[in-house]
Amino acid sequence: MLIPGCIYIFINNYIPMGGLMIAFKKINYRIGILHSPWVGLKNFEFLFKTKEAWTITRNTILYNLTFIVIGTVIAVGVAMLLNQIRQNGARKSYQTIILLPHLISIVVVSYLVFGFLSTESGFVNNSILEPLGIAPISWYSTAKFWPYIIVIVAIWKSFGYSCIIYYATLVGIDKSYYEAAVIDGASRWKQMKHITLPGLKSIIIILTLMSISKIFYSDFGLFYQVPMNSGALIDITNTIDTYVYRGLAKLNNIGMASAAGFFQSIVGFVLVILANYIVKKIDEDSALF
Repeated sequence: MLIPGCIYIFINNYIPMGGLMIAFKKINYRIGILHSPWVGLKNFEFLFKTKEAWTITRNTILYNLTFIVIGTVIAVGVAMLLNQIRQNGARKSYQTIILLPHLISIVVVSYLVFGFLSTESGFVNNSILEPLGIAPISWYSTAKFWPYIIVIVAIWKSFGYSCIIYYATLVGIDKSYYEAAVIDGASRWKQMKHITLPGLKSIIIILTLMSISKIFYSDFGLFYQVPMNSGALIDITNTIDTYVYRGLAKLNNIGMASAAGFFQSIVGFVLVILANYIVKKIDEDSALF
């Protein structure tokens, strides 16, 4: 029974790793990938020697750290609230509503955001600011608002998936612990502190470590589609992925794009090893390996 799964993983995950050689070559389509000349680390200069290297690295890391922290807090909090709902129908309805944004295409999300923030016909300008006598805001040319907009959109779209995982873990906690705590006079806060959070600790660590592995990646659609590729927002919305896409669109150099992906994977791997080492030193039972 394992053979089909092993074959799939080998074909889907391991065979494509041979393409890593593209990161070290100058691709000549006429002679093919294998016969194209090696250029060493020259493709990596595309990321490190640009004047935007600091900006794209800073944006990618800080946004992802924000998503991890705020997303985890909100997902755990909502999972706890779901666990308090006793009506089965209501609980399933809320689960569906919470998970729905995760299933929506980022292109659709970008137009939903545009419907709210459009200068001429947006909901915020026409239905909120105008009745209050506040001048309309040109959202897509005002950079100072976009760190908050991006964080709100990202959390709204993604927290439902983690929330369902946390909720599934909560359901698996033995109810006798809570019954014993009630008999001992423990308040809801103490039940949460001494039963719920310890029960969630392992899955929180696992999901956090998985998120750390992607800390040098960014959701391309979130940073490119949602701001509508506005030039006025480049300093705020430009990340490694969007920078590579723009560079690839101009230069058509897949070696540079492959080098960027290879660099992101190596850094993610190192960060996971480091984070797991720290977790292991603090609590060995909570480490992944």
